[in-house]
Amino acid sequence: MIQGMKRRGRKDWTVYILGCGDGSLYTGIAKDVQARVKQHSEGRGATYTRTRLPVKLLYQQEGLTRSEALIRKAQIKAMPRSKKKEIIISTGFGDKFEY
Repeated sequence: MIQGMKRRGRKDWTVYILGCGDGSLYTGIAKDVQARVKQHSEGRGATYTRTRLPVKLLYQQEGLTRSEALIRKAQIKAMPRSKKKEIIISTGFGDKFEY
């Protein structure tokens, strides 16, 4: 139990946005984003992305607790596409995706 308490609050989660082959955007969280993107690319990720390949990583926000990552994911998912586009462009990933 004490070991579990020590792990609580570790800031090793990342929120990410993927651009899908059909032009849609997918938002998720992961500890290892590169491994998760690889899963999505191989059709082993979320059901949503399996039929919308290929996918490209467009945005990531690192250094969050799991709780913070889930909250940020919900915030991003609630944003209109134009706001998502703004945060993608602000990180320099905007040139990798056709809107």
